Amino acid sequence: MRYMTKGVCSSYIDIEMDGETIKQVSFTGGCHGNLQGIARLVEGMKAEDAIARLKGIRCGYKATSCPDQLAVALESILEG
Repeated sequence: MRYMTKGVCSSYIDIEMDGETIKQVSFTGGCHGNLQGIARLVEGMKAEDAIARLKGIRCGYKATSCPDQLAVALESILEG
């Protein structure tokens, strides 16, 4: 699934799921090293657990962040 981000430097997130488990995450744009790290940390994690850890994180003065946008994307996947 491709999620188009809102309000962050990354333009979109590609997410591959295996049921409710995150199989692979790839960010396009943004802080490449940090986003690679986040992607690797959440791979193999249940989507609900990742959402609980990432939702609400802000980037500086912005109302959201790339990790928060990942949580939003995962929520939309779980909601169908």
